[in-house]
Amino acid sequence: MKLKKFVCLFAAMAMVLCLFTACGASSSAPSAAKAETRVSMDMGAMEAPMENGMLTEESGAEMPLPENRKWIITVNMSAETDDLDTMTAALQEKINALGGFVESQNIYNGSRYEDRRYRSASLTIRIPADDVDQFTESIEGISNVVRKEKNLEDVTLSYVDTESRMNALKTEEARLLELLAQAENMSDLLEIEGRLTDVRGELEQVGSRLRLYDNQIDYATIYLSIDEVQEYTPVEEPGFFARIGTGFLKSLKGLGSSLLDLLVWLIVSLPYILVYGGMVTGIALLVRSIRRKYRMKHPKKGKTE
Repeated sequence: MKLKKFVCLFAAMAMVLCLFTACGASSSAPSAAKAETRVSMDMGAMEAPMENGMLTEESGAEMPLPENRKWIITVNMSAETDDLDTMTAALQEKINALGGFVESQNIYNGSRYEDRRYRSASLTIRIPADDVDQFTESIEGISNVVRKEKNLEDVTLSYVDTESRMNALKTEEARLLELLAQAENMSDLLEIEGRLTDVRGELEQVGSRLRLYDNQIDYATIYLSIDEVQEYTPVEEPGFFARIGTGFLKSLKGLGSSLLDLLVWLIVSLPYILVYGGMVTGIALLVRSIRRKYRMKHPKKGKTE
């Protein structure tokens, strides 16, 4: 009897122990699953920018690009020069030497109503992607670069998807041509020709998109704005005394420029001054003569007045 009670008590303890073990395992399983999910999400977050993202580089050290990927490179630059014609000619030589071309160009020569012309230019330049850094460095050598920004857009996934779609359409086109040659009745022939027309139209669209990608990937796009100035913008902020000296010199220069402008205005306006001045002088003399004659005829009234 005692032995039976002991066996039953031992079996009950074993069952309770099994229940606790199962609960512990079930509670730890979701934790492990959560940890695995968190790790996979973190890895996805790390890899996501590399799939179809954009990297931006301000002026500074060049960023190495991962290999076997498709990049669209865009550069925005602002520069200053003291001779716009000389700089544009030098730019054209460097563009030709690297095998690039100017996509668009707009030169502003100032307004004719201004005494002093401030000229500027804006250019859209296409340079082979491998030579874009060399080209931007050459611009820094012939001008004062005020701003430089380089954008890198990764289009690898979009490019691969477009390329895969193009291959699938080519395969379908070849299969439709085989079926067209084997068609035995008019209804099948018309149906195959209709589908073949759709496939070729889509194939043309996909091919055009792929050619556009190739053009953007092979040639970097550089948006360059140039201002013709008399003094370059300082790269570093000057100190207190340097700012006072620079401001004083600018004031003297501005005063001299104002006096020069006044002298130029007087010389340019001299015909108007002579004509209108002569008219005013003639009117004044005429009025004076009339008043003198009036006083001579009416001496009393003239004295009273």
